[in-house]
Amino acid sequence: MEPENVILALAALAQPTRLNVFRLLVRHEPEGLPAGDIARELAVPHNTMSSHLGILSRAGLIHSERRSRSIIYRADLDRLREVVTFLLQDCCGGHPDVCAPLVDALTPCCPPKEKADG
Repeated sequence: MEPENVILALAALAQPTRLNVFRLLVRHEPEGLPAGDIARELAVPHNTMSSHLGILSRAGLIHSERRSRSIIYRADLDRLREVVTFLLQDCCGGHPDVCAPLVDALTPCCPPKEKADG
């Protein structure tokens, strides 16, 4: 990942409403949420929310898809992984014990779902 893309992503998240939007969308993965629901949930006017969603989208942190008459927004967890990996790629200078607490903190809060046999 290019440093400019990391800076763009971090800058997009460096604003309280956008950070709250991103965290809300992460909680609603993989279904996503319509823009109106996001605005209502966070008590932000629709036109203001549209601007925030645009900034997050341009940073590559969220994407949208049309479903019928709604536009559904989803967090781009792959992009988030790329940003975090970029930040940590040179972690510890060859001393993994230094980064162990950080890696433990990044362990998912819920185990992966078992795939049903089909």
